[in-house]
Amino acid sequence: MSFDTIFALASGGGRAAVSLLRLSGPGSGAVLDRIAGGRPAPRLASLRRLRHPESAELLDEALVLWFPGPRSYTGEDAAELHLHGGRAVLEGVTAALLACGARPAEPGEFTRRAFLNGRMDLTEAEGIADLIAAETAAQRRQALRQAGGALAVRYAGWAERLTRLLAHQEAAIEFAEDGLPNTLEAEVRREGAALAAEIGAHLADGGRGERLREGLWGAIVGAPNAGKSSLLNALAGREAAIVSARAGTTRDIVEVRLELGGVPVWLADTAGLRETPDEIEAEGVRRARRRAEEADLLIAVFAADQPPDAETLALLAPGTLVVANKTDLAPAPAAIGGQAPIALSARDGEGLAALRAALEAVAAERAGLSEEASLTRPRHRAALGEAAAWIEEAIRAPLPELAAEALRAALRALGRLTGRVGVEAVLDVVFGDFCIGK
Repeated sequence: MSFDTIFALASGGGRAAVSLLRLSGPGSGAVLDRIAGGRPAPRLASLRRLRHPESAELLDEALVLWFPGPRSYTGEDAAELHLHGGRAVLEGVTAALLACGARPAEPGEFTRRAFLNGRMDLTEAEGIADLIAAETAAQRRQALRQAGGALAVRYAGWAERLTRLLAHQEAAIEFAEDGLPNTLEAEVRREGAALAAEIGAHLADGGRGERLREGLWGAIVGAPNAGKSSLLNALAGREAAIVSARAGTTRDIVEVRLELGGVPVWLADTAGLRETPDEIEAEGVRRARRRAEEADLLIAVFAADQPPDAETLALLAPGTLVVANKTDLAPAPAAIGGQAPIALSARDGEGLAALRAALEAVAAERAGLSEEASLTRPRHRAALGEAAAWIEEAIRAPLPELAAEALRAALRALGRLTGRVGVEAVLDVVFGDFCIGK
């Protein structure tokens, strides 16, 4: 596969001690010959003087690494230039690369080439993007598993089994007179049912991988003056929301981003739940209720010195964290809405550690923190759902030809997920398993 030679700054922009320029493409070696006086030994850093290919002006003394293909990130000839981080150095070397015929890379072009050259499948490429974007330890671990091929191995195994099923189904149709086992189609249906069940179990994960990748949505709800804004500020460690003794101060949603046990959470303070003639406050209450319905994590706050209000009680559901705030004014009740509340005082911080621990436990459960590779994108879920549906269609098919067509459709769905499926794989299994024509 022929490509231009591309380059891009792989380190961050701005002033720095070192800047890293990456090159990839068939002309990478020739570029090093012209600006670095030759190619160093593969994968060994070498100190070189970089010069402009036309004027021979000295641009920098840099570490140069050479990665001949296919043993490189992109699978093609590649190189790295570890430059001094000054802006003038970077501009000078960039001009030299342009003079050598290289061009600036498009966004994601290095990883795109790695995929096209067979160095990774689409799920691994997406894992690398997630690793770059990871902001928490849990996100980093999930992205590393995916970039390391955890999903690719699982999906490749399913594709291999599906390919074998299709090959056997095709063989039963095309070579029925060649002495193949008469139980072949029954075996295809049985093994197809087992595969569909495995895919279904993988899909029935409650969206944990997507939640961890994108972050959970949390909401604090309660009556006016229950201490919701004070609680948000205490959890955030800063004054994110206005706190006032006046009821109805919060009229819109105020969000802060928290990290709870490695899980990113967007936690919202909402308007106090009550009936009000003020149309602006009423809109805030409507938004509060909607946010509570959509939240992955819900905190219901009640004032310990007041009876529980009906509006907040109506929002309680399994998994809701019930908080009795203002225990500096009155003791927490034994139960609120049938649940034992977490007693705390947002004012003096008592009980805050217990609430944070409970939040971290709920966040970990919602995000499904584990060592298993999880679905991380709607694209994965859609492709796997389609594959499972086609396998089930194959099992129910009244004719063997229809079953084969359904299995082909299932294989195409998996192919869109990984980017790797071809008809040659089916032919290899057919003739490898049954030695047709010998």
